[in-house]
Amino acid sequence: MNEIPKRKQIRIENYDYSTPGKYFITICTANREKIFWNPLCANMLVESVDEDIRPRNVPLSPIGKIAEQGILQISSHHKNIFVDKYCVMPDHIHMILRVCADLDRRIISAPTLSTVVGSMKRWVSKQVGRPIWQKSFYDHGIRGEQDYNEIWKYIDNNPSKYILKNAP
Repeated sequence: MNEIPKRKQIRIENYDYSTPGKYFITICTANREKIFWNPLCANMLVESVDEDIRPRNVPLSPIGKIAEQGILQISSHHKNIFVDKYCVMPDHIHMILRVCADLDRRIISAPTLSTVVGSMKRWVSKQVGRPIWQKSFYDHGIRGEQDYNEIWKYIDNNPSKYILKNAP
């Protein structure tokens, strides 16, 4: 009998993912299905992309626009969770989420990252009319300003890198 391979555990054991801090999140579509960009328009961008310049208005598909809407609604659904930066790619999204304490710097009862990401994924899938996401997501606790700036730059440059890498 063939055993199903165990998924690699990427979560930090015994870590409280509702702790104030900044987190880099990547969420992929099921089977890495490229459903978030308008493929015809994205192909036309290849000719006009310079390696040092990020395309400013990558055209999102209707499903990509729903995913973006889901991202933008996170802060309105979760009081102390903020989206500092995000990028919608053809088959995944990147976000920097910030979990904040209250004004007196007390740790508040914030939802976990799993709760926040799970509710966003469910909402997007419901709007699309079918499940579109891969199970789970990748997260990285951001450690300091340099780490934050490098992740910010990575998110900024990701669309250009993708377009150049996938040029015909």
